[in-house]
Amino acid sequence: MNLLKLQTLKSLWTLKPPGRAFHGHSRLLVSDVHSQYESIRRGEQEIPKYFNFASDVLDKWSEIEKVGKRPPNPAFWWINGEGDEVKWSFEELGFLSRKVANVLTKVCGLQKGDRVIVILPRIPEWWLVYVACMRTGIVLIPGISQLSAKDVLYRLQASKATCIITSDTLAPAVDSVASECQFLKTKLIVSKGRRDGWLNLTDLYKNQSADHSCVKTRIQDPMSIFFTSGTTGSPKMTEHSQGSLGFRPLVSERYWLNSTPSDVIWCMADTGWILASVGSLVDPWIFGSCVFIHMLPKIESAAILNTLCEFPIDMLIGAPTLFRMLVQNDLSRYKFMKLKNCISGGEPLNPEVMEQWKSKTGLDICEVYGQTETGVICCVFKGMKIKPGTMGKAVSLYDVQIIDKNANILPPGQQGEIAIRSKPLRPLGLFSEYIDNPKKTAESERGDFYVTGDRGIMDEDGYFRFIGRDDDIIISSGYRIGPFEVESALIEHPAVAETAVISSPDPLRGEVVKAFVVLSPTFSSSDLESLTRDLQEHVKKTTAPYKYPRKVEFVQELPKTVTGKIKRNELRKKEWGRK
Repeated sequence: MNLLKLQTLKSLWTLKPPGRAFHGHSRLLVSDVHSQYESIRRGEQEIPKYFNFASDVLDKWSEIEKVGKRPPNPAFWWINGEGDEVKWSFEELGFLSRKVANVLTKVCGLQKGDRVIVILPRIPEWWLVYVACMRTGIVLIPGISQLSAKDVLYRLQASKATCIITSDTLAPAVDSVASECQFLKTKLIVSKGRRDGWLNLTDLYKNQSADHSCVKTRIQDPMSIFFTSGTTGSPKMTEHSQGSLGFRPLVSERYWLNSTPSDVIWCMADTGWILASVGSLVDPWIFGSCVFIHMLPKIESAAILNTLCEFPIDMLIGAPTLFRMLVQNDLSRYKFMKLKNCISGGEPLNPEVMEQWKSKTGLDICEVYGQTETGVICCVFKGMKIKPGTMGKAVSLYDVQIIDKNANILPPGQQGEIAIRSKPLRPLGLFSEYIDNPKKTAESERGDFYVTGDRGIMDEDGYFRFIGRDDDIIISSGYRIGPFEVESALIEHPAVAETAVISSPDPLRGEVVKAFVVLSPTFSSSDLESLTRDLQEHVKKTTAPYKYPRKVEFVQELPKTVTGKIKRNELRKKEWGRK
């Protein structure tokens, strides 16, 4: 498919007419295709059969760049605070990603449809591998760097990935479980050194040819798989296609980012989150914007604020934790070079934090709301009135409603479940399926809607307010944590007879993991503080470190139903009712 001559969506790449131009430069006219998308929704036109983000978006920006119709802004700009810096144009991004594509296909023997797990920190190679996977049709499965050996084992076995790419930090964990992964054939490491049994990606791609032809992918072909935690059982594999992840922002009118080729965007999401894929790769590059990354060794307010002062960053995207942390500083000491847009997502942001940030910086914080399965569902668009405590309006891709348990649409002002209309036509941005889990996929639908599992209210103006989750998922600093995973780790400790894990309010992280623990009758200890630390360390070692319970309360028994189920709602209500 050629974006310059799309039969179904007309021309996407064009110069802005007078009065609508961004400094005379070209940009992607997402808004201009909204009417065509409406025709698609009505069934009057068909969605393109073939689409590949690398060839149909990135390579087109490279062409525009070559003829001087894009501002002299890098496509990718990376620093590490230690003097190292990387700047790539779209042409250079294409050149290097083709080299990596040849490593994956010619050296590793991977083919279209194969799955590769990529667990890398915010280093340039993560972006190169992602684009290379697009070019080859290989399905990328991102993971956060804090995964434990147990987490890696589960993901390798569940996904049947034939390749894993990681760094020195996680390589020992991979080696400890690799013998149990029958489908794993290749291990690639991003490292300055060598490791037995691993191919060095850094060395390999530098010596590869940049001659590579992008594969032809259908719009429904898988692009990425994200592991997302649930309240029970192990994390689910959520599949997104070239259409739901890559083509999606092309057909959304007033979309959440709405940037220009002159903008520099810094998204601080972990590379394992879908927000990193959306906020620091797909959506900025749809608009031809520059993706900025500062690989901070430690998240510190001073380093972040100084970066905003020293670099021409137009847009900052982060979890509410980021803004809660920053407002605690004397912001009068800092003068941001170019910052004009701030976006918060991953969990609700306290209205008081928004007010403090506005009073100290003069900038608004626009909230976005979404899920791994959906991408962005609601947002505050540029220039839109901000109502503190709300998460904006539905993006144009989705018909978002508040429904009851019978899938009936509720009127404004009435609380219910946030849902997206998925029938008769499934909207483009929705995930394809939970892989190997048709039951969970079916359970995500109710009547004509995809149900989010979150409760909310819509007002008369179409603004949505988040009330809480129907399930027990804990979102701490943007990390989604399933209670079952933490409970499973705790129950392995000899001191624990029974446990229930819930969220607990926290002024910085929004909420943290709290464990209610019933001690084993055979275990006795008078030093509960020491035991608490022991349990916390046990969870850190058993599962990912960020999942450990920051609060532990020892109880004689847990509240239960007559059938023996733990009443987590009762514990949660009591916990959140405390001051």
